[in-house]
Amino acid sequence: MMRRLALAVLLLLACGARQAVAQSISVPTMNLGTYTGTLLTPGSTPITSSCGFLETYDIGLSAGTGSGATTTTRKMTGPGGATLSYQMFQNSTHTTNWGDNYGTDTVDGTCTGGNQTSYIYPQAPAGQNVPPGTYTDTITVTMPYYLLFLQLGTAQTTMTVTAVVLPNCQLSAPSLSFGNYASVLIDATSNLSVTCTLTTTYNIGLNAGTATGATVTNRSMIGPGSALLGYKLFRDSGHTANWGNTVGTDTVSGTGTGLAQSVPVYGRIPAAEFATPGSYADTITATITY
Repeated sequence: MMRRLALAVLLLLACGARQAVAQSISVPTMNLGTYTGTLLTPGSTPITSSCGFLETYDIGLSAGTGSGATTTTRKMTGPGGATLSYQMFQNSTHTTNWGDNYGTDTVDGTCTGGNQTSYIYPQAPAGQNVPPGTYTDTITVTMPYYLLFLQLGTAQTTMTVTAVVLPNCQLSAPSLSFGNYASVLIDATSNLSVTCTLTTTYNIGLNAGTATGATVTNRSMIGPGSALLGYKLFRDSGHTANWGNTVGTDTVSGTGTGLAQSVPVYGRIPAAEFATPGSYADTITATITY
C-alpha cells in the first residue's frame, strides 16, 4: 500500500511539473556556408528542447527532402535539381551519425524542467562537382517525450539547411617554346589548363606582352641589346583567329566541367625576320573572366 501511495505521489509531482513546462523543440537555420570542393565542417547548430521535470526525450532527424537522401547521406537541392551531399553528426569529431532510428542513432536525455541544448555537427564531403548556386534542404526534427516509459506526446519542428557554391576558375599557363629560328616560318603550340566549376562560363584573354610597342596582334620577344623578334598568337590551328584580350571579340570562351580542360595556344613567328642572334623571350599575362 505504501509503495502504491509513493508511486502515486511521484506521478502527481511529475505531472504537475510537466504541466508547468510547454513541451517544445526549436532549431535555427543551419548554414553550412560556402562549399569550394574541399571538406566543409562549419561548427555546430543548437537544438533547444523543453519538457517536464523528470520526463525523458529522444530527438530524431529525418533524411530531408533531397532526391535519394538517407539519414546517413542527406542532400541539399540546388540549380536544375543538382544535389550537394552532406552529413549530420552527434559529436564534434563527426563519427556518430544522427538519424531517426530511435534508440540507435538518435539523441536522448532527461528533462530538468527547463531548456536542454543538443548540438548538430554538419559536414559536407570533399570532391563534389556541382554547379554554382544556393542549395537548400528541409529536415524534420521530432522529439517524443516520456514519463516512466509512457509516451506523453511528440514535439516536432523543421530546420532549413543551406549552403552556397560560388563560381570559381583556376588557370595555369606553361611556356610556349619556338625552338631555333632561322628566318623561316615556325609554329609552336602550348596548352593552357583551365578548371572551372560545373556549368560556369568563362573567357580567356592574352595581353600584348612586355615588349615596347607590342599589341595583341603583333607581339614581340626581347633579345640581346633589346632587339625584337615578332610573333603572333592564335586561337585556331589554321592561324587565322588572333588571340587578344577583348571579351567576346578575340578571346577563347568555354564552359566549366569541374575538371581540368586543355585549351591550346597556337604561336607563329613569320618568315624573313633577321633579328640579332641570341635568346628571345616575352611574358604574356593570361586572364580568365567568369
